[in-house]
Amino acid sequence: MSSSNGSRRSRTTLAAALVAAAAATSLLAGCASAGTAGTAQSSGGAGTPVKVGLLYSKTGLLAAYGQQYEQGFKAGLAYATHNTDKVNGHQIQVTEEDDTGDPATAVADAKDLIGKGYKILAGTVDSGIGLQLAPLAAQNQVLYIAGPAATDALTGVNKYTFRSGRESYQDIAAAGSFVGDPSGKKILVLAQDDAFGQDNVQAVQAVLGPKGAHVSSVLAPPSATDLTPFAQQVKTAKADLVYVAWAGSTAPALWTALDQQGVLGSTKVVTGLAGDASYPIFGASGTKVDFLAHYFPGAGGGNPVETAMINGIKAEGGTPDLFSPDGFTAALMIVHAIQASTTDTNAMVSALEGWSFAGPKGQEQVRASDHALLQPMFQATLTGTGASAQPKLLATLPAGQVAPPAKTMAG
Repeated sequence: MSSSNGSRRSRTTLAAALVAAAAATSLLAGCASAGTAGTAQSSGGAGTPVKVGLLYSKTGLLAAYGQQYEQGFKAGLAYATHNTDKVNGHQIQVTEEDDTGDPATAVADAKDLIGKGYKILAGTVDSGIGLQLAPLAAQNQVLYIAGPAATDALTGVNKYTFRSGRESYQDIAAAGSFVGDPSGKKILVLAQDDAFGQDNVQAVQAVLGPKGAHVSSVLAPPSATDLTPFAQQVKTAKADLVYVAWAGSTAPALWTALDQQGVLGSTKVVTGLAGDASYPIFGASGTKVDFLAHYFPGAGGGNPVETAMINGIKAEGGTPDLFSPDGFTAALMIVHAIQASTTDTNAMVSALEGWSFAGPKGQEQVRASDHALLQPMFQATLTGTGASAQPKLLATLPAGQVAPPAKTMAG
């Protein structure tokens, strides 16, 4: 893969913490194998390189997630092109740009790439950045495949924008799967009283409220260090499910307080499973918590594509993790689009709409109407504690159970 690192760097802005989750998707029969589907419908001159811009957080607060995405992308491109980095004789040239977690930097990078004739852009971990890049894609009629950025607003935003990861609706719906039918159930959201926490309360209400759940919340000041009173409030509420959306350095203290106050033994407590670096923060409480999971190595059941992804990342000295599939899948989508055309973005869009394919997580599908990526998601638990903690798969959730409602394409 040809690559050049972007030279621009600017200030890093705070980014919302990510909550990994579980959701799933019904898929149509007759799926094409990644890297083989489609033939060239229109293209540039014979052998003309296809330029792809990859924007992600190489530095900044989300650099660890950006690295996972980039490593997955490289492995996916090698897999989909059979280690040639070519599609129908056209070399794929990838230019990497560091968005630093800053929307202004990302927009400047994207405009520069578009000005140089790039027809395909991919990436970003940050939802705020994704929402800035999507309009640029529509204005300039370039293909944009968003990365791990989970905001629901990217789905259906315009015909040129797709996504290679899950979205927030799938996260929340997956959390609700732990109580089965949510109708009549008491769902309590435990979070910090800031934008991130309030957004999670609103999201749970929006997703599970219409299904009959009674949603309430316990919100702690972000500055609070004594979390026992809030754990006591949760215990008193006697909810059927407690959904924890927590970010920051007080997370270990929170899980200790919930355990000491008997919350973990008296009700079902669910949170998102983040990357492997987060496993030790749960301490001895980890085995008492249920996790909704976007991905962890092995969640795909060792299917051939997952195996190829894991082996490909390790071969280059990387470590498969939470957002590895987002990068890998982006590469599969780009190769499939280029198989339709190297220059005509409308042909690329048409090729991706409705495409069903085998991915690292299992069978996936790009919904034609709004470009939501329908995909299997997972329930998990942790075994062991501290540095030895590892996720264990409990269930793979069928996609239709948590698929986001279809939207009308906005533009």
